Amino acid sequence: MLELSESNIHLNATATNKLQAIEMAASALEQAGNVEQGYLQGMLGREQQTSTFLGNGIAIPHGTLETRSMVKKTGVQVFQFPQGIEWGEGNIAYVVIGIAARSDEHLALLRQLTHVLGDEDTAAQLATLADVEKFRAILLGESDAFSMTEETLSLDIETQSLLTLTAINAGKLQQQSAVENSFVSEVVSNSALPLGKGLWVTDAVSGNVKNALAFSRAKTIFNHNGKAVKGVLTISAVNDQINETLARLLDDEVQNILLSGNTQQILTALNGGKVPAVSAAQSEGQVATGAVIGTFTVRNEHGLHARPSAVLVNEVKKYTSKITVQNLTRETAPVSAKSLMKIVALGVTQGHRLRFVAEGDDAKQAIEALGKIIASGLGESVSAVPPAEPDTIEVSSEHAPQIHEEKTGLPADAIEAVFMIRNEHGLHARPSAVLVNEVKKYNASVAVQNLDRDSQLVSAKSLMKIVALGVVKGHRLRFVASGEEAQQAIDGIGAVIESGLGEGKE
Repeated sequence: MLELSESNIHLNATATNKLQAIEMAASALEQAGNVEQGYLQGMLGREQQTSTFLGNGIAIPHGTLETRSMVKKTGVQVFQFPQGIEWGEGNIAYVVIGIAARSDEHLALLRQLTHVLGDEDTAAQLATLADVEKFRAILLGESDAFSMTEETLSLDIETQSLLTLTAINAGKLQQQSAVENSFVSEVVSNSALPLGKGLWVTDAVSGNVKNALAFSRAKTIFNHNGKAVKGVLTISAVNDQINETLARLLDDEVQNILLSGNTQQILTALNGGKVPAVSAAQSEGQVATGAVIGTFTVRNEHGLHARPSAVLVNEVKKYTSKITVQNLTRETAPVSAKSLMKIVALGVTQGHRLRFVAEGDDAKQAIEALGKIIASGLGESVSAVPPAEPDTIEVSSEHAPQIHEEKTGLPADAIEAVFMIRNEHGLHARPSAVLVNEVKKYNASVAVQNLDRDSQLVSAKSLMKIVALGVVKGHRLRFVASGEEAQQAIDGIGAVIESGLGEGKE
């Protein structure tokens, strides 16, 4: 993990050009004890090889392979230049992150910063922010406002098991220290709730440490108890900061992004950005018919650091075809192969398998050229020993599967009841979970609406939908139940609401 103190952040800095900005970063790294004197020459030499501008106003100057021996300890120095620094080719850098890293540690730093590097709004905010505490929190993803990160996304998993997808999510949340062991045990033992369109929701009452959301998506659609499964959302919730994100999950366009979008599209949609348009063939399991697919092993000793990544991107840009790439070894989602920032953020080391998908008139030529240039080392020498798995090129003949959702109405003789919520903080995640668990006890179909917000009726067995109702103290909820235990369900709901939903009576 990146260790960054406020003393490593320099806001409202000024520099006349790129050279001076790099000199400032090198000097700060030296003063902090990260590098030996002379590291500056390595940073300048690296800049001459390939620009370190990543996009969204962010540059990451660092040393060459030859100057790694001058790094005493890994660290960064961050400079904000509100006036902007010309970084070549018309690019303007507002945030300059000077990196000192031994081995491939800088790749881990970049993966930690992916939420900033891929978000134009966040990057723009960092360019002018005057509060160093807030700057650091945003840079490290520690701001109070909840945001989804790439670390909890797992796309196009080879499985036909809903439980496997749930377990992957639980493991991801645990890796991020978002949940405790009790959460993992509960979430894998409880039944998932179908959201529709092949999306399912899981959560747990116990073991929630911080707000977090994990999403796993199967490579191909499969059935569970007669219903389609494509992806599973697992929610850890401790306060209302996550509610806006949960509400977005009910949006039809956001759901479509979850079903077929890539990593960046999913993050943008869940974090409140403009919902991007997706094609039916963007995910690995939904490759367009006729697309050319190449799977190659990276042989470079130091993986895809900035210089070979730049060589790769420059090759890709020669072709008009749309080309995406994913790191199969790390199970990343497909990203644009024409973005240096996204290539570097894949965290590719020696031996990793990359999967390229090209769509367009020159797709075959592009994939063949990429295979050759990767095998040749992307401008660096490589071992003559062939990879463990052979490189392959194929043409897709798959069609995107269709997901059908059955919609049913409520019977005319359904039982209804209206209850007022008296919880001081309304129906945040924990009392909502208690309510959902109560509803799930009964063999009945139960829907609920917030009369005070004039909401639609939604399933009362979905935690996400309950939270998305935006219920605060004093709101009236209308429950509609039908089925064998409809009356018992209404009675049980009334009793648990009256008792305070696990928070005690007012």
